[in-house]
Amino acid sequence: MNVGVYMFAADYAIRVDELARAAEERGFESLFLPEHTHIPKSRRSPWPAGPKLPREYWHTLDPFVALASAAAATRRLKVATGICLVIERDPITLAKEVASVDLLSNGRFIFGIGGGWNAEEMEHHGTNFKQRWRLLRERVLAMKEIWTKEEAEFHGEFVNFDPIWAYPKPVQKPHPPILLGNNTANARQRVVDYCDGWMPIAGRAGDLAAGIADLRARAEKAGRDPASLSVSVFGAKPEEAVLRSYQEMGVERALLALPSAARDSVLPLLDRHATLAQTFM
Repeated sequence: MNVGVYMFAADYAIRVDELARAAEERGFESLFLPEHTHIPKSRRSPWPAGPKLPREYWHTLDPFVALASAAAATRRLKVATGICLVIERDPITLAKEVASVDLLSNGRFIFGIGGGWNAEEMEHHGTNFKQRWRLLRERVLAMKEIWTKEEAEFHGEFVNFDPIWAYPKPVQKPHPPILLGNNTANARQRVVDYCDGWMPIAGRAGDLAAGIADLRARAEKAGRDPASLSVSVFGAKPEEAVLRSYQEMGVERALLALPSAARDSVLPLLDRHATLAQTFM
């Protein structure tokens, strides 16, 4: 099982290039970065993890710029969005961003995606909260066309464009792995329908073994090889027994949290995580 880390890359935290180098030096497989373009002051949407939203949510760097910096500072570390809010981004532009980071990293990019929880945030981008999953699906399908076709076109309910030329194409073929970050049965069906992996949040995943079994059953029913769909656990508890249980379930990747803080706080924790991760490397 691979072990990676994630952090809200904030403007007041350790630099992403320094963090990436440190993670690679310590043997971690990957660095995942979440995103929010902004947080509306109204705070109408409740944060799923508790009553008080941490300030890093509105201090995040753009993940693609940050990941390009991380990729330039490393040679082996995989760089990933965890998650990218596809429903807040233009699919033609986003397809280029994904392909560009994959190219600049020599094929080390992982595309973690999700539908989001902040209704008013996505409304500012013109997205109806109740339509977000249908919109996400179309944008992903449209991007796949752009990544894999010389002349791509797409005509759907939300995404519509005539034949286009769009480069670069991703280094990874047919495209970087797409991991869906959500915890529901519907999410697992979406993984089977148009993604390459499932990325539940550890604290909200419920019976993870049952969820993995459900994912595999859905894949078989759809004619997909269950082994082709990876499982990554986001926010894994940094305890050997817990990680060992994930490994036994067939989890491919466990992602450990780092705080959005200065290097003096982050690097010692990264060292402790690395000692634990060595058991699985």
